[in-house]
Amino acid sequence: MDERTAALAYAAGWALIRRSPERAGRGVFQAIADRAWRTHGDGTRGLERNLSRLLGPGATDARLRALSRAGMRSYMRYYYEMFRLPAMGRDHILAHTRAEGIHRVEENVRSGRGAIAALPHMGNWDHAGAWISLRGIPLTTVAQRLEPESVYRRFTAYRESLGMEVLPLTGGAGVYGTLARRLRAGGLVCLLADRDLGGTGPEVEFFGEAARMPSGPAALALNTGAALLPVSLWYDGPRWNIRVHEEVPVAPGATRSDRIRATTQRLADVFQSEIAAHPEDWHMLQPVFSADHDAHRLGHWPDTRHPQAPAPAEEAPA
Repeated sequence: MDERTAALAYAAGWALIRRSPERAGRGVFQAIADRAWRTHGDGTRGLERNLSRLLGPGATDARLRALSRAGMRSYMRYYYEMFRLPAMGRDHILAHTRAEGIHRVEENVRSGRGAIAALPHMGNWDHAGAWISLRGIPLTTVAQRLEPESVYRRFTAYRESLGMEVLPLTGGAGVYGTLARRLRAGGLVCLLADRDLGGTGPEVEFFGEAARMPSGPAALALNTGAALLPVSLWYDGPRWNIRVHEEVPVAPGATRSDRIRATTQRLADVFQSEIAAHPEDWHMLQPVFSADHDAHRLGHWPDTRHPQAPAPAEEAPA
């Protein structure tokens, strides 16, 4: 689609979903997920490549396919709820959320130390941002710039309407410095942290294989002294679940890069445990593992990205 057509399509879809009966809307998005799963396109194959590491070499094709179907349904639930979230209302969002460990965020913000919430692509991160904002804690995050520009501006405005400060990952001045200033002022910074966009992040062990993850969360914790808090998200029937884990301290090491890599590995360990507990809610259709990055770079299989899909908030460059 050209830019004007894409912008009109998103605007129409957004307005329609907000006004349609919820049961019907959820049914439509589940049907979209099932169709994508049946056609076994790039996105579904990318999800299955990642899930196959989680299941291990002994998993059957039937088990992998069943899990990828559940994963695609969860992924489309995220999109449906993202469109509908502004119409859900404060009381609904608060009443249907179960949170554990949120005091760890509140205490570090209240004390002026600042907090970095590092999340894998699980559950509904837009909902989590809206929920914490409704509790009176504003946050700053980073979003990958989306094409066309008009759609990116629409999604940015939407997230800002929920109480988030959104910085562009590219095309903006001093993103890392802005995040550091927010943390030194005692603020909350939320970053998706299980996918390295730039390909320069530290290599960690993840589900028994080498994978690259962003250095931004660990680097910010090292440079600002803010608390680094892993956060996991998942669905439980109609409810959203949020778990804020214990702080990951910055690891010791001989060099700055050693400390960042070791700290990122500790984050990866928490992510691995939580993803294994809720694998259907891990919305990762893009390459994560080093072997897949290499294969993609060499052109051994098609790009699994969906450039017209709204981009989630991503990590800050180190």
